This record gives sequence, structure tokens and C-alpha cells, in this order.
Amino acid sequence: MISIKKYAAIDIGSNAMRLLITNIVEQQDKETQFNKSALIRVPIRLGQDAFTVGEISDENIDRMIDAMKAFKLLMKVYKVEKYKACATSAMREAYNGKEVATIIREKCNIDIDIIDGKIEATIIASSDLHDFLKTDKTYLYVDVGGGSTEFSLFDDGKMIASKSFKIGTVRMLNNMVSDIVWEEIEKWIKCNTEEFDEVILIGSGGNINKLFKLSGKLQDKPLSYLYLNSQYQYLNSLTYEQRIAELALNTDRADVIIPATKVYLNAMKWSGARQLFVPKIGLADGIVKAMYQGSL
Repeated sequence: MISIKKYAAIDIGSNAMRLLITNIVEQQDKETQFNKSALIRVPIRLGQDAFTVGEISDENIDRMIDAMKAFKLLMKVYKVEKYKACATSAMREAYNGKEVATIIREKCNIDIDIIDGKIEATIIASSDLHDFLKTDKTYLYVDVGGGSTEFSLFDDGKMIASKSFKIGTVRMLNNMVSDIVWEEIEKWIKCNTEEFDEVILIGSGGNINKLFKLSGKLQDKPLSYLYLNSQYQYLNSLTYEQRIAELALNTDRADVIIPATKVYLNAMKWSGARQLFVPKIGLADGIVKAMYQGSL
């Protein structure tokens, strides 16, 4: 007998909003499968408001309402039985973040959980990440968002350290990340990884997924530091328009991909990692898994 449940996750990030609809396939004596049914990404850059002005603008509130109404209708069409909406650093830091969440609840009948960086890292860790981790290896998991970056260190299959830093692609584009923040990240990575002989990086986020896709590699193959560095130099050599025309990048991806690559490069350099794996996991996947497991 096969049982299929339909769950959805709404990830309200600093660079974009995403709706992930997942088919959860349960079979007797077999592992439960989580199959992506649909992923819709809407480029509403809330971080541009939150990090520069401190509040989400009326225009973006209206766009959020439209997007959430669309998400609600799509979930109805797909017959989603359970869903959760989580917002990260942009909504967290905007002084009207809670007010916006109330407006969304009134206009769209969707409750938004504004989660902190630690919960964000925990939710992502409950995704398929554990299936990927080999117990005899040490991994530094790096999830670069628009407003924050989560670093988690895994050894022997267990998370041994985790920290969220206020460094993200939208912040970096607006020159809002000081040298002090970079120094704090370098210190944290070096202190937590120095006792391990070899560290392998795991990258998460839309930008590293795009870079991996551009590499043409198979899903289980890693990117090297040299490859990532050469891509960083190449992307920097192109204009914004060239990145859109020649690499077919979305307009809201063509600018943030460069600062994101810088974060991954520095994480590799400071941890001594020579390999970067990019499994297809993210906050939305983690939300679905956490709901299924009853931890969210």
C-alpha cells in the first residue's frame, strides 16, 4: 500500500519568496520519499528595504500580499493538506516585520513564523542533509542567504557547532558588512575547524545551486576551490547585463551571485576545505521534513 501526503513550505527570504510543494510517499517497509511537485520563486527583495531603511515598504507589502494570495490558490489547486510559512532575517530585522505578518494573516489567511538564525539552521539540518553526511568525515555546512549566513559544523554525523552571522548577499551589495564581521566569521571557522585534519564544505542557497548547475557536474561530484575562484573572477569580469545575457541568470540573481561566491570562497579558505558539495537542500525542504517529523 502506498500513501501520498501533500505538504507545502513557504520560505520568505531576504532576496526572494519561495513556495515548495512536496509529495510525501509512504510505503510499508520502505523509506518515506519526499518528491518535489512544484517550486515557485518570486523575486521580492525584502532585504533591500529591511537592511537599508529598516522597514518593509508599502509597495513590497502589496507585492507580498499578491504573492501570498497566489501561493494560497496554488496550494488549493495542488490539494495541499498541510503547510508552514517561515520568514528569515529581512522580516526579523524590519521594525514593521510583525506588523507585516499581521497584515498577511488578515488579507491572506496565512500565518508567518518569523524565525531566528539558530532555528533556521536547525530546520535546514532536519532536511536531507543527514542523508548526505558520512560519519567518518567532518563537514562545514554554509547556507548563504540575502540577509544572513548560517554556518554549522558536523562531525561523526552530529552537529557540534552552529552560528548565524549578519552577512548576506543583499547586505553585501549595499556595503553593509564591515571588516569586523568578516574577522568574526574567520575566527569562528578557524577556531571550530582547527582540530580536524580535513573539512569538506557543503553549500546551500540559490546562488551556489546556480554555480553548480553552470559547472555541468553530476550531483554527487564536488566543486573545487580553484574552480570556484575562477568562476568568481569570471563573474566579476562580466557586466550585470552580460551575466543575464550570456549566463541566462535571472535579473535578481545576476548581482547577488558574486557576493555569495565570496562567502563560499572565504569559508573554504579559512576551513582548509578543498571540496564543496552542493546537495539540493534548503530551508523549504527542511520545513517540509520538520512538519512531517512533528518538530515544527
